[in-house]
Amino acid sequence: MAARSAAPARPRRRPQPRWIAAKTLVHLLALVPAGVLGWRVLDAFQGGDALGADPVAAITHFTGLWALRMLLVSLAITPLRRLTGWPGWVRFRRMLGLYAFFYASLHFATYLFLDLGGLWAQILEDLTTRSYIIVGFGAWLILLALASTSTTRAIRRLGRRWAQLHRLVYVAAVLAVLHFVWLVKADLREPALYAAILAVLFGIRIWYRLRAAKAAKAAPRRASASQPLKRGA
Repeated sequence: MAARSAAPARPRRRPQPRWIAAKTLVHLLALVPAGVLGWRVLDAFQGGDALGADPVAAITHFTGLWALRMLLVSLAITPLRRLTGWPGWVRFRRMLGLYAFFYASLHFATYLFLDLGGLWAQILEDLTTRSYIIVGFGAWLILLALASTSTTRAIRRLGRRWAQLHRLVYVAAVLAVLHFVWLVKADLREPALYAAILAVLFGIRIWYRLRAAKAAKAAPRRASASQPLKRGA
């Protein structure tokens, strides 16, 4: 029997120029806060007051705030796709999630090395006694797991379990907001704003889920109603 000819390899689709430009723009916008922080740190080294009277607290707040913002923006991608009907939004979700992890890691590193100076005994004590540290560390651990499984290879290997794992991003967002609320304690207006944004995102998701469940439940009824009645023998 003659050997079968090998199937030709499917040519890789080249990224469209518009997609490359959009991706580059998102990268640049996501790196703007890092650039601003770098400028402020440089100014502080030169004797300026861009970081205020407490530079470590300013860096900690800045990086934590942008980690939360990036996380909420990444969660807003699915509602934007559903509200606008444009599927292209999904292409930016993984990228924004990785930037959320990037700023969260800067936030955590600032706490470890600039705030506590690498004193591991104090770090372990904080991680077991302070509620806002515990939930913040939990959010970072979840983002670490999601970032480490965001490669194409990991997606293929995990299959359906990948989507189940990455639903934990909503848990990370709740923990991040709780971390902010418990950290501030006094003036809750700013953390309350982010909590409200997260609640709206949850509300949109729940509304679409309920609508989809209602449509799926009504589909068999419409199908049976559209069938003609059988004539008697």
